[in-house]
Amino acid sequence: MLDRPYVLLSCGMSIDGYVDSPSDERLLLSNAADFDRVDEVRAGCDAILVGAGTVRVDNPRLLIRDETRRAARIARGLPPDPVKVTVTGTCGLDPAARFFTLGDADKLVYCATPALPSAEEKLGKVATVVDAGDPVDLTRVITDLAGRGVNRLMVEGGGTIHTGFLTGGLADELQLVVAPFFVGDSRAPRFVGDGCFPWGPERRADLTEVRQIGDVVLLRYALSERYRD
Repeated sequence: MLDRPYVLLSCGMSIDGYVDSPSDERLLLSNAADFDRVDEVRAGCDAILVGAGTVRVDNPRLLIRDETRRAARIARGLPPDPVKVTVTGTCGLDPAARFFTLGDADKLVYCATPALPSAEEKLGKVATVVDAGDPVDLTRVITDLAGRGVNRLMVEGGGTIHTGFLTGGLADELQLVVAPFFVGDSRAPRFVGDGCFPWGPERRADLTEVRQIGDVVLLRYALSERYRD
């Protein structure tokens, strides 16, 4: 068994499988109740991972919003927020992004080997920069995270990251929220890209839960024998 964290993928998409619009304006794919659910899931994780593209485009905070959940983490001997993790091939990241500047959680940047020197110079004061191989090796990333005490990892995208974890067989669970509308524009990014996925017509993923949350639907899939209900 690979020594790695439990990996939970989380994503929201439109009925036709898009995770954003082609415009610069962020597309909201969820509602207040589901955002609160995601906050609860985050609070139960040791680290949250997003790709560098998500850091650039969405400028996420990746912090626990609910103060009761933050206090509960502290009571368990944990920091109030999970470790923030990003993965980059080129280090096209701004050290002033909210990923780096908000919250006291540790920040880890897994960087492709050729970009390592520039990443350390650019981000070394705001994050820990780690060699992730050439090209970036997600197995190497999560093995290193396990060595840093990360037992439960939440992966929040984007599409390239989700595709890598799924095609690499590195995901244990998928929490997929479907919003009640279509985007209908192929210029918009999708949940995943092309790839050879372990689940197909001959091997269906195991659907373990369907839950309506206001006007969206949560679908939970077990993707490995390590799945925890």
